[in-house]
Amino acid sequence: MILIEGQRLRLRRAEITDLDYIFNLQYKSENIKFIVPFDENFHTEIINSDNAENLDVIIEEIETGAAVGYFMICGLNDTAKSVEWRHVIIDKKGVGYGREAFKLLMRWSFEVKKFHRGWLDCKTYNSVALHLYETSGLKREGVIRECIITNGVYEDLIVLSILDREYFAIK
Repeated sequence: MILIEGQRLRLRRAEITDLDYIFNLQYKSENIKFIVPFDENFHTEIINSDNAENLDVIIEEIETGAAVGYFMICGLNDTAKSVEWRHVIIDKKGVGYGREAFKLLMRWSFEVKKFHRGWLDCKTYNSVALHLYETSGLKREGVIRECIITNGVYEDLIVLSILDREYFAIK
């Protein structure tokens, strides 16, 4: 099921046949240092779920149909209308797909689904992602100090968000 289309990319709901792609993308060396991966059972449950609290989304090229990344969207049933964007992973880097895909994700969240707030967290040293989020209009809300352990080391997460009125003001 296609969620939204842009100029070069579309976002669509992941299917069971996408499971290997999602799982492999999480564990690529250039991605694993920036995320906390979930196992195949977790993704299988999301993909097979009818309640749609969480959603795995494939980013694909319109022209070729090739997958170029994936998002996880959480909190779709939140009565406060706050959606969490988790696992923003672009596979085909360096061609602007991250920016285009993130703009599509925000457009879908605010224009189609009518969420009030979108938010995510990001490791403090992920400078490329932080630049993308901040230039897309997200504001830093704060730092969750030493909240996760990666390879035996405590790490901080920066929480960023954007409100619907902020999205529409910069759109």
